Amino acid sequence: MVSGSLVAIVTPMQQGGAIDLPALARLVDFQIANGTAAIVIVGTTGESPTVSVEEHCQLIQAAIDDAAGRVPVIAGTGGNSTAEAIELTRFAKRAGASACLSVVPYYNKPTQEGMYRHFRTIAETVDLPLVLYNVPSRTVADLANDTVLRLAEIPGIVGMKDATSDLVRLVDLRNRLPAGKAFALYSGNDDTALPFMLLGGDGVVSVTANVAPQAVSAMCAAALDNDVVTARRLNARLMNLHARLFVEANPIPVKWALAEMGLIHNELRLPLTPLSPRFHDVVRSALRDAGCIGEPALKVYS
Repeated sequence: MVSGSLVAIVTPMQQGGAIDLPALARLVDFQIANGTAAIVIVGTTGESPTVSVEEHCQLIQAAIDDAAGRVPVIAGTGGNSTAEAIELTRFAKRAGASACLSVVPYYNKPTQEGMYRHFRTIAETVDLPLVLYNVPSRTVADLANDTVLRLAEIPGIVGMKDATSDLVRLVDLRNRLPAGKAFALYSGNDDTALPFMLLGGDGVVSVTANVAPQAVSAMCAAALDNDVVTARRLNARLMNLHARLFVEANPIPVKWALAEMGLIHNELRLPLTPLSPRFHDVVRSALRDAGCIGEPALKVYS
């Protein structure tokens, strides 16, 4: 599996809420030009809960076409219905995705055995590398390390995105995986991505990389090369941005930030609403401190 900075790319929308595929193509080019290792499409940051199944598939296909083999595309294909997750994963395979990202089923609160059977069934039904996605702050259900270790034994389940920020848990999992086992571990949180990698992680599925792809990529490269001094220096410049991009629910702030950079329209779908005006200067200042604005940049919208 790929390592380093994997961007959890936004879904750009036209004014009124229709998906903006030309803007997505420009964002993919922007990411690749700035060192991003892989595109993760239609995840949480991509507003997967508010796109239709048809749009979901359209976005996967568009990202794969736009990337044109330059970097891997990992398709968000999870769901709280195993059957629906299988159908989305089947589409991703047909479309040419490199892997799929499958979130822990949300709302229906499955047991550990239910989660195990859910992911096992997807992996055994569709021959596409599957990355687990554990984000209990959103799903309520929490995929335990014991269950992850069982799932890691299944051919086709190749890694996990861990959005718990629990570094003790990471060390426990890494220590208990069989020696030589190829199982990628990605941080799901930018603010703990550096220590995650220094403790054995393989990269980050990054929100911040949407606006600072070169800086996140460089930080990841330094961390994975055990260049701690450089990694800490680069991360220090990004920390304020990591925090400010979550002043409201993701992806509200990052879409506002991308619009401020002139890369997309500031459009979301209900129940998400645009960034509250009281946070505009806060996010703008963080963008400036990280070098995302204040210098010539790609401008499409104004």
